[in-house]
Amino acid sequence: MLTRDAFANIIEKGPLILDGATGSNLMKAGMPRGCCTEEWVLNHPEAIIELQSRYFEAGSRIIYAPTFQAQPIPLSNAKLDKQTEAINAMLVSLSRKAAPDALIAGNLTTMASFIDSYDEALFDTMVENYQRQISGLLEGGADLLVAETLLYPQDAEAILTAAELEGAETVIYSFTMQPDGSLFSGMDAGKVLHDLEDAGASAVGFNCVAADMMTPGLVSKLRRQVRGPLLCKPNAGIPVITEHNTVEYPMSADEFASILADCHQMGANLLGGCCGTTPEFIRAVAEKVGA
Repeated sequence: MLTRDAFANIIEKGPLILDGATGSNLMKAGMPRGCCTEEWVLNHPEAIIELQSRYFEAGSRIIYAPTFQAQPIPLSNAKLDKQTEAINAMLVSLSRKAAPDALIAGNLTTMASFIDSYDEALFDTMVENYQRQISGLLEGGADLLVAETLLYPQDAEAILTAAELEGAETVIYSFTMQPDGSLFSGMDAGKVLHDLEDAGASAVGFNCVAADMMTPGLVSKLRRQVRGPLLCKPNAGIPVITEHNTVEYPMSADEFASILADCHQMGANLLGGCCGTTPEFIRAVAEKVGA
């Protein structure tokens, strides 16, 4: 795994391009809704290898392994919890095969939908779940960790604790936020990100917000409180449900890239895409910011 200093040296060389959406693109490749993504990917490795290869060719230099909900509690729904470490390691290896020259990030997310509260006992359970996942990610050779689409500070605290216990040094924290720059708990996002920097985060930022509604202004607001690397990974606009009950995102790749170029100018230096984006979006961003 990269040291914090080594990652900082990479960031100093210019904007770092991340990848784009995974789930929506896998569904286009045939993954059914509601299935265990990690299990489907392991049974259809060609889908993730093709997608991530295209992201690297488009300019992505950090590729997220498809381990978003590969913690024991979510995996237990598919009776795979006992294989948590092995599943995470195998999924990192698949991403490495797809993009051998990229940095591979072990991907983690909130467990809010799987727990009843954030009391002390459940916090310990969260730490245990994240520890098992991180152990597998490190075993698979992840270069860094990215905790994304976080909702509450407790998510980040549990991941921070687990990462320290497992010796994972380079960790990025990314929250989904509201237009006024607050978390869904109501807390000020800038203060939470600032505190995470003080606790040793390698970078902080946001993902899964609508690029056309709030992204440049949100970057400007957060930059006043965030001193180090700032991540910006928004959606391709506000999703629309079609008459065929499918989800579509309204923005074009060029529109998206123009907004992210503004975000870069305002201080975001890790740039990528979340829901509704494709390798074409990432290519447009890389060309727009000269990365």
